[in-house]
Amino acid sequence: MATKKASPKKKDQQDLKRHIKTFWKLFLGFILVIILFFLTASWGLFGSLPDETSLENPEKNLATEIISSDGKTIGKFYKENRTPVPYDSLPDHLVKALIATEDVRFYDHSGIDGRGTIRAVAFLGSRGGASTITQQLAKLFFTDQRASNKVERVMQKIKEWIIAIRLERRYTKDEIITMYFNEYDFLNQAVGIESAANIYFDKPPSQLTTAESAMLVGMFKNSSLFNPNRRPELVRERRNVVLAQMEKYDFISEKVMDSLQALPLDIKFTPQGHDEGSATYFREYARQFMEDWIKEHPKADGSKYNIYQDGLKVYVTIDSKMQEYAEQAVKKHMAALQAVFDEHNKNNKTAPFRDITLEETESILNSAMRKSDRWRDMKRQGKDEEEIIKSFKTKVPMRVFSWKGDIDTIMTPMDSIRYHKSFLQAALMSMTPQTGEVKAWVGGIDYKHYKYDMVKKGKRQIGSTFKPFVYATAIDQMHMSPCDTLPNTMYTIPAGKHHLLQSWTPKNAGGGYGGMVTLKYALANSINTIT
Repeated sequence: MATKKASPKKKDQQDLKRHIKTFWKLFLGFILVIILFFLTASWGLFGSLPDETSLENPEKNLATEIISSDGKTIGKFYKENRTPVPYDSLPDHLVKALIATEDVRFYDHSGIDGRGTIRAVAFLGSRGGASTITQQLAKLFFTDQRASNKVERVMQKIKEWIIAIRLERRYTKDEIITMYFNEYDFLNQAVGIESAANIYFDKPPSQLTTAESAMLVGMFKNSSLFNPNRRPELVRERRNVVLAQMEKYDFISEKVMDSLQALPLDIKFTPQGHDEGSATYFREYARQFMEDWIKEHPKADGSKYNIYQDGLKVYVTIDSKMQEYAEQAVKKHMAALQAVFDEHNKNNKTAPFRDITLEETESILNSAMRKSDRWRDMKRQGKDEEEIIKSFKTKVPMRVFSWKGDIDTIMTPMDSIRYHKSFLQAALMSMTPQTGEVKAWVGGIDYKHYKYDMVKKGKRQIGSTFKPFVYATAIDQMHMSPCDTLPNTMYTIPAGKHHLLQSWTPKNAGGGYGGMVTLKYALANSINTIT
């Protein structure tokens, strides 16, 4: 008996049903694989994930601040120059700029933006990435910045998703925004928004303008590429993109966008490195003081404080305005005095040193060479002395000090030593006599190039600064009055008296003798003959 063959139409229907079943099996299998993949990743099979404690208290290196008597931060000690700020200190336009540029659906998702992820996969990232602000924070906190290959990058991305979801469960949206601003590295020792605002614009975050906020948010894309010190035009273009995004999502009007995009960057770069800023010599003294202090003052658990990581606040007696005026006074006076010195010294064959022999000059230079960082570094590298000395006679690019700012030049390290030795040095320290509080401390003309602190270590003849003690003694022991007069004439102390090997006749600066002058006038005008 012959079998009846299925019609072509019925066969097609059977094939379609089979294909549909196969599709759903594959789809469900794929979903199960993805779920299993995420589960195994969350269990740490693809690398460790942060535990609950680290999620609640993500580790941060916080800078120790040195705060002046008038409440200004004059310096920091840090491994990372980070000082956290609360959400309330972030201006509204700064937060809006971040949302508009990095994650416009930030308040609508739970750590992962499904729509953005699908879009990124569909267009292979050509229409923007899929990383949410929470994922970027997870990357900053808990995963490596770079993966060596695509497989590692996929694993890293999975970890970011898992950690992002965990962060969203533990923190509010405002807290995540705040942590992201406080964690990001804006380069040039600016870690976190507080340091970035102060270093790039010399103001706290709360005082940033909309244009300034847009520039800093623009750096989140790639702070190395969008570095305002190196590529200002590129940074300006990026800032304008951020402003355009703010206008696109109705955070600012088109008119405001146009006016802000026309503005220059107006960077006021204010470095906060250990060699830069205000009261650099005093800050080094404070650092050494704190290193000794922490030995005697442990934490409650017995461990020692770390001034570079624990975010301490050190309150000092320095007055920031007085310190600023003191530094300006030293710079102005010493620059003028240096010009006079150089004019008198230009024909001196033993320059930069007057009144000493060439042999003594070479001895000073050689001593400085052996105490230099270059000498110590090369010694640690195992170089012999002959090779090291030879390197000091080879020209290399370097930056040298000048009163108008550092100069990029090419010279031998030995010529650099000779050059820097030619500058006059000075120190200034101002204190409140009744309390001993130091209000200003200037240990030299430039801390970056001259680390030797003349206030703490310098030994110099005090010269005319001793005269008030002479006059006070005369008034106290000889019962003289400030109105008493003495003849302004030459006076010679004979040899042998007061252990003098030869007779000595003090002279007045600039000459000028004759007549009777009061003690008050003589002290005010620093007349040597009366003293």
